[in-house]
Amino acid sequence: MTITAENVKALRERTGAGMMECKKALVEAGGDLDKAAEAMRKAGLAKADKKAGRVAAEGVIVTAISTDGQAGVVVEVNCETDFVAREKDFQAFAGAVADLALASGQSDLEAVLALPMDGGQTIEEIRRGLVARIGENITVRRVARLSGTGRIGAYVHGGRIGVLVSLTGGDDEVARDIAMHVAASNPRYATPAEVPPAELDKEREILSAQAAQEGKPEAIVAKMVEGRVRKYLAEICLVGQPFVKDPDITVEKRLQQAGATVQGFVRYEVGEGIEKKQENFADEVAAQVRAAQGKA
Repeated sequence: MTITAENVKALRERTGAGMMECKKALVEAGGDLDKAAEAMRKAGLAKADKKAGRVAAEGVIVTAISTDGQAGVVVEVNCETDFVAREKDFQAFAGAVADLALASGQSDLEAVLALPMDGGQTIEEIRRGLVARIGENITVRRVARLSGTGRIGAYVHGGRIGVLVSLTGGDDEVARDIAMHVAASNPRYATPAEVPPAELDKEREILSAQAAQEGKPEAIVAKMVEGRVRKYLAEICLVGQPFVKDPDITVEKRLQQAGATVQGFVRYEVGEGIEKKQENFADEVAAQVRAAQGKA
């Protein structure tokens, strides 16, 4: 049986696999292009399942904003190494996920994974095929959506930190400026009103104990505590932080200058919260040598 170069090329274009792998699949399928493609897809999905347990803490953060500027999504797509995070097919996949999530109005991860991509395959099916082709575990880890009647600002720093900010009033420039500030300063809340009362009570308790140890009168201690609480809120809340582009003013002041109000934000950073496996390079090399010598 003769396998033509044209058939190998056609199968490679359909699957993205290597030339030799495509030729082998065609031989096993008796030259049938459709059967070979289906067999390779099934094998790829099996390979993807085997890699699913491997830690994927590298990757990219991608954002997408609607044409009217009133909706946006931010997506984290992970892989195992920084090398793959820079690979064009991986980055194209991440961008496509963000665009589809935005267009669909979905933010639930399972719903996003079920969205159809080019050729009718779902995002999840494309993801698993990409795992098989690239050779690393790849995951769509999380998706968030912001929308409103105002405007959405977005900022991505180096592909590793991505921010969406929802504003009423202002303009595109201030929206992007505030998103950039969130990326740099990582506030936990937009305004003091968002801080959970239990968290604030706990902080006040700690600050009260610290102030009491300084031997001040009770009335002075109370004032000291409230002053420190205000400082604490300014540190953890977006509006109270020194504006990153002009530290002489607060973010709240910058918003006032622009006639804007912040409604909320989302900040994603690649791999945050994922426990990364710590490798000792010398031990890893020694283990590989022992394995090669049959001593492992």
